[in-house]
Amino acid sequence: MRASLFITCYNDTLYPETGRAVVRLLERLGVEVEFRAAQTCCGQMHANTGFRSEAYSQAKRLVRLYQDVEAVVIPSSSCVAMIRDQYPGLIEELGNQELREQFEALLPRVYELSEFLIDNLGVEDVGAYFPHRVTYHASCHGLRALGLGDRPFRLLAKVRGLDLVALENLDRCCGFGGTFSIKNAEVSSAMLSTKLLDVQNTGAEYCTALDNSCLMHLGGALHREFAAMRTIHMAEILASTESSPAEALA
Repeated sequence: MRASLFITCYNDTLYPETGRAVVRLLERLGVEVEFRAAQTCCGQMHANTGFRSEAYSQAKRLVRLYQDVEAVVIPSSSCVAMIRDQYPGLIEELGNQELREQFEALLPRVYELSEFLIDNLGVEDVGAYFPHRVTYHASCHGLRALGLGDRPFRLLAKVRGLDLVALENLDRCCGFGGTFSIKNAEVSSAMLSTKLLDVQNTGAEYCTALDNSCLMHLGGALHREFAAMRTIHMAEILASTESSPAEALA
């Protein structure tokens, strides 16, 4: 199988190790991975802040760039949610029938990482090894918009050496929300403080998630408190093996 990696601008700029982990993971599973250098942004930040024309531009670019791919894999729930939830309205507003047909043909081939592994490849045990105590944070986009359900837990449960600790109030938002944390900083900080109590109460060494945006928010708070816990994208855990552990590649 051949898959195209849409790394997202957030990961590309701030967390390139996540993209490298996705490539290692998928190639280990026999997937031929390609990367289209012309990719940019999904347009979420533009759409969410009222810049509709810029969002149109990014949506058109993404749809046309990936028309001929077998699958698009995206290690970000929020970007996949943008494509599924907001692209239909954006494209309808444009009134471009050709683009609408191209989008409808592409949409079933766009996957968040855990969806691709379980729903497309039919794999739960990816051969990972990560001997640490870990808790999982469910991002709002993954939990509510995509309905990822137990997919992340099924994948983590098969990681050798991993001790998965349940997180209380799993459905509680971390308070990031993109520009929400800037426009509503006080509310965002209060939500973060509440979430952080649940995260730290697990006693885990690592907090993982499928969105680096949430992990950046949580990781920043942990750093400010000089906490020993670290954050790590789930792709890095799944890519980790005994011969090539995630810690050595960080």
